Amino acid sequence: MRRMNTPSFRTACAALALISLNAAPLPAMAIGADTGDQGIVSAADPRAAAAGAEILRAGGSATDAVIATMLALGVVEPQSSGIGGGGFLLTGSADGKVDSFDGRETAPAAASPQWFFHDGHPLNHGAAVPGGRSVGVPGNLSLAALAHQRHGHLPWARLFAPAIRLARDGYVATPRLTATLAMAKSIATIDPAARAMWFDAQGAPVPVGSLVKNPALADMLQRIAREGPSAFYSGANAAAIAAHVSASPINPAPLTAADIGAYRARAVDPVCAPYRTWKVCSMGPPSAGGIVVLQVLGMLQRFDMKALGAASPVSWHLIAEAERLAFADRDRFVADPGYVQVPIKGLIDPGYIAARSALISEGSTLPIAQPGTPAGSNAAYAMGGPIDEHGTTHFVAVDAHGDVASYTSTVESAFGSGLLVNGYVLNNELTDFNLDPDRAGLPTANRVEAGKRPRSSMSPVIVYDAAGHIRIAAGAAGGVTIPAQVIRVLIGTLDWGLDARSAIAQGMVMPFSEGAGAPVLAVEAGTSLEPMIPALTALGHAKVVAAPLRLKANAIEHTADGWHGAADPRSEGATASP
Repeated sequence: MRRMNTPSFRTACAALALISLNAAPLPAMAIGADTGDQGIVSAADPRAAAAGAEILRAGGSATDAVIATMLALGVVEPQSSGIGGGGFLLTGSADGKVDSFDGRETAPAAASPQWFFHDGHPLNHGAAVPGGRSVGVPGNLSLAALAHQRHGHLPWARLFAPAIRLARDGYVATPRLTATLAMAKSIATIDPAARAMWFDAQGAPVPVGSLVKNPALADMLQRIAREGPSAFYSGANAAAIAAHVSASPINPAPLTAADIGAYRARAVDPVCAPYRTWKVCSMGPPSAGGIVVLQVLGMLQRFDMKALGAASPVSWHLIAEAERLAFADRDRFVADPGYVQVPIKGLIDPGYIAARSALISEGSTLPIAQPGTPAGSNAAYAMGGPIDEHGTTHFVAVDAHGDVASYTSTVESAFGSGLLVNGYVLNNELTDFNLDPDRAGLPTANRVEAGKRPRSSMSPVIVYDAAGHIRIAAGAAGGVTIPAQVIRVLIGTLDWGLDARSAIAQGMVMPFSEGAGAPVLAVEAGTSLEPMIPALTALGHAKVVAAPLRLKANAIEHTADGWHGAADPRSEGATASP
């Protein structure tokens, strides 16, 4: 086994020690292994990675594995994922076929652009998150069913076994879970069922190492395994979601069982573009992340990023400038294409990207990054702002056939809306819409509308080399930082020659706060990049600050000696192979 003393390997070993306390036994497999000739899974929790590896060992496809991983994460990482949320899945076959699946949540039929208004004014984000009004119709199970129909090998029910076992027999509370419960206590204690499961009688979060059982979720997963997605989207569960949201003690809202029953995940075209000798594919709208990733890479093609290297402030300056321009386009143009004319082709057109790149200088900074005018754009929309989120997770798998699946799942904020139904957390995804639907007298593309899917930063990617072989599949969690994290991983591996583990572990620089005030360039605090602040300031960035960034990425890559997995050492992430 290679690089046995790396930080993420030590993280995996520490997490594995916690697993040993778990009452749910795990099949024999290599947890923390970074190689896997028969497949490999990388996830934000070792027990979820083990669930995916168990499915690979049973002969499952990469798609089967990430579905099992998603279900397990909903048990052991409830603050970030689960069947009460949604996500985007990108699958790539060894022969070059890329599919993408949109499981983003939808607004109720009763929703309008003023959905988050109170007394004639929009709520601020913090007030809008808790309770029923922020809940969108969950999409993860519909996405899983559609993807399984297309790419699954094992029976549907088999994919649920690891998660059911973890929920019924119990899982150990990790430091990250306990810390997030403390951080998000005001959300995580809204629902009596959540308080009973994750807090003691004095209101303290469950201590690290405690065994947590979730029999309600085990029963729900058992029903879905037996009956299929209809057990979630109709009948007693749909009625329970509707009743809980409508009667929420905070921000009740008219979500109905009919809204839930009408939900359908959809197969959509991925967005793909060349980057040097590689082909990069990601999610299209309502994900804005994929377009941002492709635009930034395209704008950087004319610069010799390899020669500049990871230690150069100019490298990070160029990345930040390209991100500023891409973020401006995102805020103006990208939303649910079922409701807004999104100029997808225009935004990733090589000529348009070259024109945007020409605005970037190695020696100076743009005073303000404005959106461009891509072909097919509609100038009737105003810019909307970015939305932050912390309840997201990414996981990725490759199977014995060399097919991969890259899946980002979310409940949006930590513990979503704070509401629980049948043991799972309901998302607060509707706060990813612009809460104020208008700017400067014009509507924003990402305003709330009935049945609409909110814009997302999630950016699962799959990269093919010039010979048509998969080079890397990756993704991240962390709200508006997601595209920047993915870009950092791709530049790190494709240009700077880093392995995926090192590319994830390196620090990050990214822009924030474009618009009314001076743009802020954030440098991840405590990393080797922090000493670059004076040099970045000298390049013209008005405000450069060291800041703690909530980063969490996962990847798999193929190199000359086979498949390797990588998990973020900032997280409790791990890799596992059959």
